[in-house]
Amino acid sequence: MIALLQRVTEAAVEVDGKQIASISNGLMVLLGVEKGDDEHVAKRLIDKLLKYRVFSDTDDKMNLSLLDSEGQLLLVPQFTLAANTNKGLRPSFSSAAAPAEGERLFNYFVDLAKESPCEVQTGCFGADMKVALVNDGPVTFWLQITSE
Repeated sequence: MIALLQRVTEAAVEVDGKQIASISNGLMVLLGVEKGDDEHVAKRLIDKLLKYRVFSDTDDKMNLSLLDSEGQLLLVPQFTLAANTNKGLRPSFSSAAAPAEGERLFNYFVDLAKESPCEVQTGCFGADMKVALVNDGPVTFWLQITSE
């Protein structure tokens, strides 16, 4: 499972011209599900994501997590994160989970996130989404947890 997290001052998702989610200070996370991912992988990733220290403390050091900073969380499904780009000029999505499994694990991940004290907003699985954000820093990290 892959999470591309971006520290933001604001982020929003629009579907069919309607805003469906928005946050202010926090993390906007693009989430990709790969073949072989399961609930155990999702639990490990959400635990790491919530505790990953990407927010500044009073000394301007990245020592605070999303939980510490009481930030908001916007989770957006994005199967293209699982693309294999090693060969040719067209990405292969053979390592991405099947759509039904991807949606199931994305929703499971969202449920885990909602158990935290963070405010959680989401994009819409399978929809053509327009995502807007103001990356703070910019600060962007790639987290990947595998079933190994």
